Amino acid sequence: MAEPAQKRDEWIDLIRVRRLIGAKSMRNETRLHFQRMLTDARDETDRIFDLVHPAALYDRPIPERHRIIFYIGHLEAFDWNMVCRRALGMASFEPEFDRLFEFGIDPVSGNLPTDRPADWPGFTPIERYRARTRAAVDQAFAGAETAEAFSVAIEHRLMHAETLAYLLHRLTLDKKIHAGAREVRDWVWPAPQPRQIDIPAGDATLGRPREDEGFGWDNEYCAETAHVPAFSIDAFNVTNAQFLEFIEAGGYEERSFWTEGSWNWIRSSGIRHPNFWRRLQDMWMLDTMFSRIPLPLSWPVYVSHAEASAFSRWKGKALPTEAQYHRAAFGTPEGAERSLPWGDAIPAAGVHGNFDGLQWNPSSVGAFAAGASAFGVTDLMANGWEWLSTIFGPFQGFKPMALYPEYSAAFFDGAHFVMKGASPRTSAQMMRRSFRNWFQPHYPNIYATFRCVDN
Repeated sequence: MAEPAQKRDEWIDLIRVRRLIGAKSMRNETRLHFQRMLTDARDETDRIFDLVHPAALYDRPIPERHRIIFYIGHLEAFDWNMVCRRALGMASFEPEFDRLFEFGIDPVSGNLPTDRPADWPGFTPIERYRARTRAAVDQAFAGAETAEAFSVAIEHRLMHAETLAYLLHRLTLDKKIHAGAREVRDWVWPAPQPRQIDIPAGDATLGRPREDEGFGWDNEYCAETAHVPAFSIDAFNVTNAQFLEFIEAGGYEERSFWTEGSWNWIRSSGIRHPNFWRRLQDMWMLDTMFSRIPLPLSWPVYVSHAEASAFSRWKGKALPTEAQYHRAAFGTPEGAERSLPWGDAIPAAGVHGNFDGLQWNPSSVGAFAAGASAFGVTDLMANGWEWLSTIFGPFQGFKPMALYPEYSAAFFDGAHFVMKGASPRTSAQMMRRSFRNWFQPHYPNIYATFRCVDN
């Protein structure tokens, strides 16, 4: 990863580029910045793939997802299909690969893939496809008149840099090459005493106006204002220590804490603890990306939406709504709204929080006071995505993106929940107030935590 000073320079460039993109044209200055951003994004995903032992490229660490080899082809097929085929109408040089690597898997159906390693092409032709596709996309910059396709390609790749981390996290340690990979574990401090913060009633702006400059995914539009009644919210995310209390109190055995679907899920799967936890004799351990360590009690717990909801019910509380999150994160006591929880300052990983690939692991909750919101709520855009109680759906006035109409609309099915914020592996490019993430409630392989509210 780039050093913090370089990252800040890149963020300044990004702000400049977003203004240029507002004109919807590719001036030379815009093109140069896009080329650098795409190169940096490729370098990041290449570094992720370089962590995989060659013998493990055809492994499937998460049963619901494709094999690792798919994603090596997918990132390039997506760029080709989005930039060269859809935006520029170029003829394909490898249509079979364009189709084979076009779509990933959403696990909401519950059906597991049944393909075998032998069903996939060898690495050499995929590597050849990758090189040829990158050359074609780079050449497309020379004649491109619109910036949207390149914005889609860059952010899509950066999202996959994070989701690939989830995938590799489940790969056994002997199948990862982690020499030189920086896995810091010295940000383990005692967690602050849990407390709640009273948020007064006020308005929260969700989404963004369609006339806003710069790039946004279709589900970010259009802006709407929600009046949020007064509520209380946890100042810090729920920690491993707090979730351990839920386990020891029999939380996974008490039917009343779970919805019918979630109860059936944990009973049929045998899940009795968070995905990254391991029980060794009388000690709880945590599987990090490159090691197994004693459970850091002050780190935020990473769980599925179903587990977060069950904990909240056990406490007699609830998960925040999207409007409550926005009010706590971006609102102020005076009634104004901020661009980011800490204000308008350029996001600085290690100052405002744990994000942008600063490290592989979480940090202790509340470790970055400079990143707190105006109300004093911490880590709202750092250290783990925030599960919300809001079902993922469109804002009023939603229009599918012409270039990529299936991006959001395919998931407006009532089976996915909104996540906001950022994890340690989230790129700063996605750190805008309107950005929305989503997952289905029974998927535990993501860096998602939560906090509770009292209404």
